[in-house]
Amino acid sequence: MSGVTLSNITKKYGEVQVIHGIDLEIKDGEFCVFVGPSGCGKSTLLRMVAGLEDTTGGAISIGARDVTREDPARRGVAMVFQTYALYPHMTVRENLMMVPSGQSGEKLWNTWFRRGLIAQEEATLRKKADEVLDFLTISHIADEKAGNISGGQKKLVELGRTMMVDAKVVFLDEVGAGVNRTLLNTIGDAIVRLNKERGYTFC
Repeated sequence: MSGVTLSNITKKYGEVQVIHGIDLEIKDGEFCVFVGPSGCGKSTLLRMVAGLEDTTGGAISIGARDVTREDPARRGVAMVFQTYALYPHMTVRENLMMVPSGQSGEKLWNTWFRRGLIAQEEATLRKKADEVLDFLTISHIADEKAGNISGGQKKLVELGRTMMVDAKVVFLDEVGAGVNRTLLNTIGDAIVRLNKERGYTFC
């Protein structure tokens, strides 16, 4: 189950209230879109559900679980940010392989390779990364440095990271911002396929 339920969600920064008692049910496998002017709280709400912002009041459930106070890594969700969150000095494939760690990516990467413990893990992650690259039709940039690819390609890589962790609820924060029409269509096609073929819930 990957539905999301918000019950009387509020958010305050000191005395300033920015989220005012939101009730919302997003059913398993649905698309939900938040629309509003800049600064109205869309990103804040997404970050609250993902666990990146504390919730002042109310409850957040994913599936049948109350996750209001749970660590973000335990919520089974992923987020594609408006700004890019890739390691620019690493390749696209390496960025994908960093994700399923639950630790600092750089720290884990260095630990695995320095201790020589990653032979099996690396092969498994590489295979999964290559499957994700193929699904997103970006295998041709697998060995490019993430800092050298276009904005739209970066968004596709970040979408690929959600596939690496098998997240079933994915939050997209203005995923199409600054992306040309061709890559925007590619991103849209990938999102639709993830929804139809893998049952992802998108918001």
